[in-house]
Amino acid sequence: MLGDEDRRMRLLALTGLTPGDLRERLGDPALLCAVLDFLCAHEPDLVAAAGALGVEPEDLAAARERLAA
Repeated sequence: MLGDEDRRMRLLALTGLTPGDLRERLGDPALLCAVLDFLCAHEPDLVAAAGALGVEPEDLAAARERLAA
């Protein structure tokens, strides 16, 4: 996801996160949930991220639900 310039810039702009935030909080469930929220809010991003990770989009959406619980 971060390898795509447009997607990266949109993530940072919409979430208010900085590249430093992403590096420092990589294992933080709240950050992971925010990133998954971002992906789930825009299907093309969700599908692209799932493809890059070799998983189904539904798997990412399910991971978001588990983190939010």
